[in-house]
Amino acid sequence: MEGGWRSPAVSCKKSRREPVNGLVPAQGFAAKDRTGMARKFFGTDGIRGRTNAGAMTAAMAMKVGQAAGAHFVRGNHRHRVVIGKDTRLSGYMLENALVSGFTSVGMDVVQVGPMPTPAVAMLTRSMRADLGVMLSASHNPYFDNGIKLFGPDGYKLSDADEHEIEALLEEEPILAASEKIGRARRVEDARGRYIHFAKSCFPEELRLDDLKVVIDCANGAAYQVAPSALWELGAEIVAIGVSPNGTNINNQCGSTHPHLLQETVVASGADIGIALDGDADRLIVVDEQGRVVDGDQIMGLIGSSWAREGRLTGGGGGGTVMAHPGLEGVLGGGRPSAGKASRGGRFVLERMRSGGFNVGGEQSGHMILSDYATTGDGLVASLQLLAEMVRQQKRASDLFHLFDPVPQLLKNVRFSGGRPLNDARVKAVIADAEAELNGSGRLVIRPSGTEPVIRVMAEGDDATQVERVVDSICDAVQQAAA
Repeated sequence: MEGGWRSPAVSCKKSRREPVNGLVPAQGFAAKDRTGMARKFFGTDGIRGRTNAGAMTAAMAMKVGQAAGAHFVRGNHRHRVVIGKDTRLSGYMLENALVSGFTSVGMDVVQVGPMPTPAVAMLTRSMRADLGVMLSASHNPYFDNGIKLFGPDGYKLSDADEHEIEALLEEEPILAASEKIGRARRVEDARGRYIHFAKSCFPEELRLDDLKVVIDCANGAAYQVAPSALWELGAEIVAIGVSPNGTNINNQCGSTHPHLLQETVVASGADIGIALDGDADRLIVVDEQGRVVDGDQIMGLIGSSWAREGRLTGGGGGGTVMAHPGLEGVLGGGRPSAGKASRGGRFVLERMRSGGFNVGGEQSGHMILSDYATTGDGLVASLQLLAEMVRQQKRASDLFHLFDPVPQLLKNVRFSGGRPLNDARVKAVIADAEAELNGSGRLVIRPSGTEPVIRVMAEGDDATQVERVVDSICDAVQQAAA
């Protein structure tokens, strides 16, 4: 496969942004936290952007290492940071720059190579590290990359920590004395540690001997660990998306492009297909008939299963405003799901923690099961689904379609600067769309916090009307962004 995949794009003129201490904020990725304070570099999921442009350069990565290292150098113990990455070509460049930054301020570095995001979070805790770093732009194409930071507890950093690090980025770093420069080493058994952890989340009394599973690893971070874990549990494996070359991550494969998975499941006569994204913190499922099962159905199945076992906490689950209405009656054995977050896995997790939920997720397949992990984990979530198939001895098509979703359509419009949603023409088209739906549907329109796109979602009783409404808003946003 050549090059990377782009979502429906809008080509726009580059906006001009003034550099901050020689650093240029990433185009279109800036965000505000819940206090309304603007972020120069951090979005809703770390720092992300196009590599060798804007903020995603080797120079920036080294400064992030110095700033984050300085922020977490506390106490008299030897300080340690765990660094993982996905399979993007730029990962080599950014990893080396981060190592230079962290060691220059006195932190030891443990490099674990290509590993899923949840594996880095897990290893950060198990290795008693002060900090964890994942180099990934998740489901984005290969030419983007990102820096995700985890605290010693394995959770993504708080707003306060990110503000402190941003402030340190604008200051000259305080370098360690020559004899206190950090050391770097690679841990060769990191993959085995994560495989063991993932398998420990699967019931000991069950096996996958009678299941044929297609696993699509998106040519990303899980290309080795996911097939190995499933095979060790007894499944017959058909692995696709396991030949990364640096530029084919997420390229017409993985959770954002399930077509290859659908074809492979049907052609191979598999019982189920599982697609992960580039950093394996989300999944999408395909049943044996080739039908896609989205995150809402996945969340509903896990939640209802845990409710029957008496394991579900909080009286429901943590979803987002994009969730299908049918999910409301499924989570918690008929009780309404609670704790809807505005957007993104980070906000879902925060709502879960405040509401006492142990199951949460997004329609995109980002599943958070807090009994096991501090962030989304596509492999661990898939094992919960496979366990339920084994327990009930039912086909995927009989298990995973818990409710009939109403017509819903989501489209992304890429832009490279400005605030298209503030344009008067866009506001007028949105108002017209709301009037047309007239209470029979709903709109959710928001900028992404992880890539420069506007997400436009409409839901209603009439599929034709939903498509017309979404297209009209997308056209208006495209014109405003041009």
